Amino acid sequence: MRLLTAILMAATMWAGAAARAAAQAEDCVGAPEWEAAAGSNGVTLHSLEWSPFNRTEMGWETYLPLIQQELATRCAPSSAAFAGRLATFQARYNLPGTGLFDQATFQVFRGLWQERRPFVLARIRGECPDPPPIAQLGYLVHEEEHADRLTRLLRRDVLHAYRRMVAAARAEVPEIGADAELLQIFSGFRDPEADAARCARDRNCDGVARATCSAHRTGTAVDLYVGHLDGMGVDSLDASARRHQTQGPAYRWLVANAGRFGFVPYVFEPWHWEWTGVTPETADGSP
Repeated sequence: MRLLTAILMAATMWAGAAARAAAQAEDCVGAPEWEAAAGSNGVTLHSLEWSPFNRTEMGWETYLPLIQQELATRCAPSSAAFAGRLATFQARYNLPGTGLFDQATFQVFRGLWQERRPFVLARIRGECPDPPPIAQLGYLVHEEEHADRLTRLLRRDVLHAYRRMVAAARAEVPEIGADAELLQIFSGFRDPEADAARCARDRNCDGVARATCSAHRTGTAVDLYVGHLDGMGVDSLDASARRHQTQGPAYRWLVANAGRFGFVPYVFEPWHWEWTGVTPETADGSP
C-alpha cells in the first residue's frame, strides 16, 4: 500500500510540475550537441517500424503527447531541446543518454505509465479485484453516455470526479465545449460474469485488448470518446485510428490535465482512463 501511494503521489506531482512547465514560455532551441539527435527523432517520429504492443506500427507519434508530458516539455521531437530532455530522462533510468528515441527508452516510459495504474499493480500481485457492491455504483445521465455503446454504471466517487473533469475540459477548451460527444463514456463498470461470457464468445481473452480480469470490473475505469477516424470504431485498435485520436483536443487535454482529477491513462488505448483517487490536492496532504 505504501508503494502504491508513493507511486500515485509521484504521478500527480509529475502532472502538476509538467503543467506548470507548459504554462511558461519554452525555449526549444536547445544545445547544439543535441541537433543530430533532434534530426533523427524528427525522422523516426513517422518512419520507425516497430511493434511496441506486438503489432506493427509506423512511427511513435501516437505516444508523443504522453512522452512530452513525462518530459515536461511541449517542444517538438525535431528540436534539440526535446532531445536534451530525453537524454536527461535516459540517464536518470540508466540508459545511454543519446537523446534518441528508441524502443528501450519507450519500455521505460511504458513501465512508468503502467505502474501508475493501481489495477496493474494488483494484477502483478496475482490479484483480480472484486467488483464494488451495487450500492457504491451510480447511474450515468443520458448526456454522459456515448450512443455508440451505452453503459449505465460507474462507482459514485469516480462518477463525481469524471463530472468535475468534463466540466473543466469544456470550460477550458472551446473545441471540447462545442462538441457534446467528446469525453462521453462508452464503457464504464462491466459486470465480471458478462465480461467473461463475451470474452469467451469472442475468443479474445488475456490479450492486449481484452482480459478475463478487466479493469472495468472495478467501476473505476472509463472508456471516453476522444474522436475517431472515419470508417473505424471509437475503440479501434488500428494504429492509424489510435494515432488520430491522440492528436485531437480531447486526448491532449486529458494527458495534460486528467491527473488533476485522479485519472491516469492506459497508453495503448487513448480512450481508456482509470481513476486512482489521488489528486494534486490529496498528494500534498490537503483535505
